[in-house]
Amino acid sequence: MATRVASERQGIQSIEVGFSLLRVLSTAKRPMMLRDIAKESGMPAAKAHRYMVSFMRIGIVEQDNASGRYDLGNYALDLGLSCLGRLDPVRLASPILENLCEEIQETVALAVWGNHGATIVRIIDAGGPITITLRAGTVLPLCKSATGKAFASFFRSPFLKRMLDDELRELSESSKTAITTVRRQFEKTLTEIRQQGISRATGSLTPGINGFSAPVFDHTGGMVAAITSLGSVGEFNVEWNSPLVKAMLVAADDLSRRLGHGNAIARNGSGAPERNRTAT
Repeated sequence: MATRVASERQGIQSIEVGFSLLRVLSTAKRPMMLRDIAKESGMPAAKAHRYMVSFMRIGIVEQDNASGRYDLGNYALDLGLSCLGRLDPVRLASPILENLCEEIQETVALAVWGNHGATIVRIIDAGGPITITLRAGTVLPLCKSATGKAFASFFRSPFLKRMLDDELRELSESSKTAITTVRRQFEKTLTEIRQQGISRATGSLTPGINGFSAPVFDHTGGMVAAITSLGSVGEFNVEWNSPLVKAMLVAADDLSRRLGHGNAIARNGSGAPERNRTAT
């Protein structure tokens, strides 16, 4: 019995030792020679080679026949993507939203794309003199809200396009403006938002309330959520380079990183480029 327990402990320790080699490969920016992997992991090359042979058999490591260099294999990528796919943006966002609310002293919210459009799923009220009427479950318009504009700028969905077309037609009819003019003006707005990396609304949805909304991306490079802040006109700075905007961009980038955006897995082609932001 004691011998079997000792053997099991050795087996677990052996796995831990082997994973030190995988850790070296995972942090490397390119394939490595065996001697370099062994050196960085503090292991004799002969011992490292035995581990690499086993890792190759299960597909977690691969070796280039021409150069002899090792790299993470397809199974390592599958494991990483599987882990990333289990990440919950709403759960991960909670502490980020709380810290952001405390920092900027404004109401903040998280929205995702639901069955009916851009939907608030979490809101933290800063407790200011003006009550923000948004609640979890509120669906926001694409053209008038900061949150909706963020999704219109960065989210890709056939349903979104149909919703946007309907809203633009309604704007055209209510303002008695040609649909081509309305579309051109809104496209100009979207271009500015993409340049800044964040959207804003100045009283267009709710009179007296301004808002900013920053997109959140996951490991695929696709937008999965938006972090929104709201405040009263006169106290809520709507300049693109305001400290509030900088804090929101930091929060959105933090959540994006936690969801795998821009991580090592993306080097195999599954990730998207970083957002283009000129707000500094």
